[in-house]
Amino acid sequence: MAKVAFIGLGVMGFPMAGHLKTKGGHDVTVYNRTPAKAAAWAEKFSGHAAPTPAEAAAGADFVFVCVGNDEDLRSVTLGENGALHGMKPGSVLIDNTTASAEVARELYAAAMEKAVDFIDAPVSGGQAGAENGVLTVMCGGDEAVFERARPVIDAYARMVGLMGPAGSGQLTKMVNQICIAGLVQGLAEALHFGKRAGLDIEKVVEVISKGAAGSWQMENRHKTMNAGKYDFGFAVDWMRKDLGIVLTEARRNGAKLPVTAVVDQFYGDVQAMGGNRWDTSSLLARLEK
Repeated sequence: MAKVAFIGLGVMGFPMAGHLKTKGGHDVTVYNRTPAKAAAWAEKFSGHAAPTPAEAAAGADFVFVCVGNDEDLRSVTLGENGALHGMKPGSVLIDNTTASAEVARELYAAAMEKAVDFIDAPVSGGQAGAENGVLTVMCGGDEAVFERARPVIDAYARMVGLMGPAGSGQLTKMVNQICIAGLVQGLAEALHFGKRAGLDIEKVVEVISKGAAGSWQMENRHKTMNAGKYDFGFAVDWMRKDLGIVLTEARRNGAKLPVTAVVDQFYGDVQAMGGNRWDTSSLLARLEK
């Protein structure tokens, strides 16, 4: 059993911290910007809540962070009462936020100055993956530190991999989001075409999902998309944040991402339709408006 802190109890962080307590058996202290949510977590999981990130991190062996974006991440780690101010030498800061590779390298350097280790560890699998403890975790950092942290991360993960030095986890998550953007747009267009052609979508998907066209998105989202229901999973606002990170990195490294750039604009159209909190499969709604 390790002493663990978890900072950020959103739709992902709340259950992830819960798995660290129930499946991992760790002593967990949480912090959330809204204290009531931290108190609710502590009551549900018989854990502890702290009033600041630094106090949550005090004495912890592993400190997890899962917040909204780069600036939120800097605030809860480097800012006044940030986690790094409370962490002990030799402890590990593990960032599950989907953020930039730049901020990951920045935090790695800041942690090193305090004799603290750091791993960027963004996750994939959505809210359902977090709740079921079956997330995919893409890590960047030093191999020895990763091997220390992996048994703890396993509490909420199905797959955990070290992708390279600091920032590599975030870069791998960008690859993940590029794939998803193209797949969802392709699925939306396919369902739109099939419906316009008068086909029975369920019969079509039953057949093509067993061939080369099959995907997780098709298997898990075609029914809700066909029904025009978009309140399942990863929100459009979050996807646009992620694609913004992707496109910024692509401008830096020279990668050409024409499909990703177009799909990002399509998600902007969905936001203009009021679909900010719809899930990413709502690209179909744009075609059918």
